[in-house]
Amino acid sequence: MQLGKATREAYGEALAALGAEMPEVVVLDADLSKSTMSKKFADKFPDRFFNMGISEANMIGVASGLAACGKVPFASSFATFLICKGFDQLRMSVAYQGENVKCCGTHAGISIGEDGVSQQGIEDLALACALNGFTVLVPADEAEMRAAVKAAALHKGPVYIRAGRPKAPIIYPDGKAEFVIGKADTVRAGTDVTVIGIGLLVGAAVDAAEALAAEGLSVRVINMACIKPLDADAIVVAAQETGAIVVAEEHINHGSLGQAVAQVVAANCPVPMGFVNIGDRYAESGTPDELMVKYGLTANDVAAAVRAVAKRK
Repeated sequence: MQLGKATREAYGEALAALGAEMPEVVVLDADLSKSTMSKKFADKFPDRFFNMGISEANMIGVASGLAACGKVPFASSFATFLICKGFDQLRMSVAYQGENVKCCGTHAGISIGEDGVSQQGIEDLALACALNGFTVLVPADEAEMRAAVKAAALHKGPVYIRAGRPKAPIIYPDGKAEFVIGKADTVRAGTDVTVIGIGLLVGAAVDAAEALAAEGLSVRVINMACIKPLDADAIVVAAQETGAIVVAEEHINHGSLGQAVAQVVAANCPVPMGFVNIGDRYAESGTPDELMVKYGLTANDVAAAVRAVAKRK
């Protein structure tokens, strides 16, 4: 598939555009604004941007206070730093109090590449979904990220947005006018197996579906960009109509999309399922492409999982 901008870059662009539309928006960063791309907002609105230094927990506390004063704060850092270091404050200062704080974790997953395990956010979605009242978004491409940032700003309540470092496949070449929280998007029709993906794995799923069509398999691809609240209706329909589901995500196998989808399937329409994810392990340092191959997150891996569940129908 054709590559577009990284979702982190689209995040920065969306923040800058949002700043002109909504004067109540303020942005905080933990000394990584050049990498998270929140610098794009800082350059346009320096009086509404706060560099909190390498102090993620404090940043979340300040964001909570700003929200309590009527601002709409966006707090950004690498996913692993934001969620892991700031979790207690996210729990007590944001989730428990229901503050209107928006968080963006960039450089998520192992596609960050050579920086290694200390900076690879692979458990962020499990932790974010564990926060009561949080909405959790994983835009698949640049157009969807822009729409998701706007939707997050208008949503009343805490939001976590996941963004990646590498360029992302273009899923919506004509743009995406609106992001509807709680709704999945079918990006490819199919009747034999459904692949439900997030982030970079949506593009991998489309590539896999195109390859499998030559083998006579019709694969539906669903982009589950909002994983909390989950679109259970779309999952049940997919199970009923295609009879098998594969979930593909750049995340550990515990606490994220795969288990959430399986819970819906088990309760409503049990069908064969397969899972493409990092597993129960940490990755190592390497190029993004090398890591995606080694840890089984490519179109070939998605295709193999589809073939396996198709045989079990």
